[in-house]
Amino acid sequence: MSPDVPLLNDYKKDFFLKRFPQTVLGGPRLKLGYYAPPYIYVNQIILFLMPCALGGIGTLLYQLGILEDYYTAALSGGLMLFTAFVIQFTSLYARNKSVMVERILTTDILAEEDEHEFTSCAGAETIKFLIPGKKYIANTVFHSVLAGLVCGLGTWYLLPKRITLLYGSAGGTIVLVFFGWITLCTGEYSLIVNTAIETATFQTQDTYEITPLMRPLYIFFFVSVDLAHRFMVNVPALEQMNQILHILFIFLPFLWALGTLPPPDALFLWAMEQVLEFGLGGSSMSTHPRLLIMFIVSVGTAITSYFIPSTVGVVLFMTGLGFLLSLNLMSPFAMIAFLSLDTSLQGLHSVSVSIGFTRAFRMVWQNTENALLETVIVSAVHLLISSTDVWWNRSLDTGIRLLLVGVIHDRLIQFISKLQFAVTVLLASWMEKNRRKSTTPLCILNIVFSPFVLVFIAFSTLLSSPLLPLFTLPLFLVGFPRPTQSWPGVVGTAACVCADTVYYYQMVPGLTAALQSAMVAGSLGLLLPGSHYLGRFQDRLIWIMILERGYTYCCINIKGLELQETSCHTAEARRVDEVFEGAFEQEYTRICSINEHFGNVLTPCTVLPVKLYSDAKTVLSGIIDSHDNLREFKGDLVKVLVWILVQYCSRRSNMQENVHKTENKGKASLIILPALNTSPQTQSPDDTDSLNSEISDNWSDDIFGDEPTTKKGKEEKDQLKVLQSINLPIPGSVESQSVDDHSTGKVPENSLYKAVLVGYPAVDKGKQEDMVYIPLMEFNCSHSHLLSLPEEWMSNCLPNSKMREMSSLFPEEWYQFVLRQLECFHLEDNVPNVLEEIAKDMVLKDFYVRAVMTCYCSLFGVDSTDPSPSHILRVYNGVLPWSVALDWLTEKPELFQLALKAFRYTLKLMIDKASLGPIEDFKELTNCLEEYESDWYIGVVSDEKWKEAILQEKPCLFSLGYDPNMGVYTGRVLTLQELLIQVGKLNTEAVRGQWANLSWELLYATNDDEERYSIQAHPLLLRNLTVQAADPPLGYPIYSSKPIRIHLY
Repeated sequence: MSPDVPLLNDYKKDFFLKRFPQTVLGGPRLKLGYYAPPYIYVNQIILFLMPCALGGIGTLLYQLGILEDYYTAALSGGLMLFTAFVIQFTSLYARNKSVMVERILTTDILAEEDEHEFTSCAGAETIKFLIPGKKYIANTVFHSVLAGLVCGLGTWYLLPKRITLLYGSAGGTIVLVFFGWITLCTGEYSLIVNTAIETATFQTQDTYEITPLMRPLYIFFFVSVDLAHRFMVNVPALEQMNQILHILFIFLPFLWALGTLPPPDALFLWAMEQVLEFGLGGSSMSTHPRLLIMFIVSVGTAITSYFIPSTVGVVLFMTGLGFLLSLNLMSPFAMIAFLSLDTSLQGLHSVSVSIGFTRAFRMVWQNTENALLETVIVSAVHLLISSTDVWWNRSLDTGIRLLLVGVIHDRLIQFISKLQFAVTVLLASWMEKNRRKSTTPLCILNIVFSPFVLVFIAFSTLLSSPLLPLFTLPLFLVGFPRPTQSWPGVVGTAACVCADTVYYYQMVPGLTAALQSAMVAGSLGLLLPGSHYLGRFQDRLIWIMILERGYTYCCINIKGLELQETSCHTAEARRVDEVFEGAFEQEYTRICSINEHFGNVLTPCTVLPVKLYSDAKTVLSGIIDSHDNLREFKGDLVKVLVWILVQYCSRRSNMQENVHKTENKGKASLIILPALNTSPQTQSPDDTDSLNSEISDNWSDDIFGDEPTTKKGKEEKDQLKVLQSINLPIPGSVESQSVDDHSTGKVPENSLYKAVLVGYPAVDKGKQEDMVYIPLMEFNCSHSHLLSLPEEWMSNCLPNSKMREMSSLFPEEWYQFVLRQLECFHLEDNVPNVLEEIAKDMVLKDFYVRAVMTCYCSLFGVDSTDPSPSHILRVYNGVLPWSVALDWLTEKPELFQLALKAFRYTLKLMIDKASLGPIEDFKELTNCLEEYESDWYIGVVSDEKWKEAILQEKPCLFSLGYDPNMGVYTGRVLTLQELLIQVGKLNTEAVRGQWANLSWELLYATNDDEERYSIQAHPLLLRNLTVQAADPPLGYPIYSSKPIRIHLY
């Protein structure tokens, strides 16, 4: 990695330096990237200090003994309420009366978005800049009322006399009051004037204006503790807490600016998860609605147990509800018996018993392994501490002891994981030689101030929040608490879908089944919500996250990372391969060895057998550019066209057998056909030459140029109107038609004969009088209609002379062999004899000759030169050289697809012959084509049918490509088979920490530079892969599944 990779670009640094002071102060923009009149800054300072001035009026009256404290709070709150309404309605008026002003042009996009042109101190543009206003009228009223409450209660909270009584120090009172009002002003400004961009950003868009409520929410919490202390006297613990919180209150702006305190939505979800998991014995849920429902039901269970008077009733109720809420089938009866016999259950009317035992009985079902560990620890402590005077035995019942042990156990695991992550970040920074000079001071500071680093880790552990390494450097902050999923959106609803997404769709069902077996066997360790696993196979990387866990089920999310690997992606993927190779592919067992991948966030777990596609790419040099192969290609193409068309007509006959039945088997169908052996019609001497000249001049072998487009001739070709009054059905159908007198003869109305217009030559406008009338021809076999081509395919666009020339290429022996091999007729007659008769039908053969050779000319043109490799590639991709034959073919979409299919089959046949040897006989060729038809999809990767073939699990797929970097043609073969996916477990805190930094960088610092430092590859942290796996729009997985439920029993 280059040492010049910046943490922040220059323009983002300027943007960040403007935004961060705004966040600290709660919204005032005192640093602008352009000139602004002084009154802009003065107005912001006045609005910022307005709550302090209004609160100061009430405080002064209280200090003078004029008003009581509650009247003081009411007065200050009322004044602030009135002021807030004035501010909001002023903003609303300015927005309605505002006029458009010209912005100063600038090359800096971020500065352009911020620039304003101010006309006066109270102008509309000035007011819009100072007070942007609310999106919803309801929020205008609600936030104004809330601002009044915050100011009133805040004034009460910061009354000097009250603080002096609390601490007994006048100097301390002055400091707390001064900085306390700064805190209140930042909260009020963000709520009612201009909302600050908070560092702790959870949602990518604040649709419902929740962000302004963040600071008042925490102010209310601090005030609520003070109010409890006021009205609940003689509670020493509450007094001590109030003293601590008053000191902490003045540091709230810094905690908000550092992003330690979560926004309201993240706080709400995190609190529900923590209470559900540790207070009520549940699990994190896969979706937010499930979390809310499970939380309400679990709380209702605890409340209900409080009112049950019988000990047996409580045990049965808690056991039954624990079973239902965990969806389990088996019961760890030993632990249930242990809990049922506890003496604490005798005191039923106890909140601690209701909460503790509700959780305990739920944990028995929800997480049996951890419940067993907690039970063993509590029992061991009880045996070691037998004295009843000890706090553990005197004040706590068994349920609360189990709860405390569970919380301590969880936090201890988190602390160890966070500590490992911190050490890994230090090692990662030290290992980057290109940046060692700049990161060494940070590493030294972390070592010198390691006690403070441990404090940060401990505080992060206590809050169960991610440890945030700023820019993924050893500069640690405490991220705000957030739900286990880390992202606010619904799981599986967003992904950067591309052509490679289909490979993950195909493999997920098989991977899910393999994961089920591994989970049951314990190969993945304890399945805890929030755990992350990484799977690797060839160029595929699978990210697996545990969303929810019960005793008999586990809910997961599977993400697929990009297959088109960047340099960073490749570097980390190579290290992942090395980690797995060291664990699973060692040729010999070493008795004692050092872990070569110490500190890596990935720990190998197991290998999973999954049915999926292996991807192999081969270079076709020497095959596709061989003159011998290209010469054989033309002959093989005719044979494959014959086979494709015969197979198509055979299947078509089976589907429409009832339509093609005749009333009298002894009578044949009458066909109008220009005999190939008749004299040629009068035509210009340069008939063929003019046809050749119709090929588009812009068709060339340059595969890098623009694709040639189908070019229409200047003159439309008239259709032959000899039988213009006849409605012509498919040959062999029973409908009779009348033929006009100008035809070659009369056909009786009840006759089984019919007339079909086929084989007419191309005629220019004005030359129809020179046309030769077509004689009537008959099928030689009464069953030939079963293999007859569709009516619209029987027309001809090539001159007879050219058709006679091309017919010499038709493989008649192969044609007859293919017909004799058919096994799909539902006839009462002897099938082999019928097929023999059909094979000898010359009229039917002429039909196939014309259709096959016209398709052949459409694919190659009318010249006889061998195709070039670039021509092969273009036609393979569906880009054909223009000719009259192409116009004819494109008017028949189904035939066009069959011709393209035949071309692709022929290419695959050419590659197989070059690789495996020549085809010995017709039987081997038939078997080869049948294999292509049944087991292969041969096409283009970008086609929808390619995706359909993968989802239908076609055994093999092939596509032709060109590598412009190497200048070679390539073949890509996908083969469906059962292969091994290597799976390892990731350090959960490493993932959470890097995702927290990603959220901070992109949502707050707007550091979306694709070459930024924090997205660069690192073999220990797997930074690039972790960023990819984040939910969009911050990450970019190409596949993300809906929550998948796996049954463990």
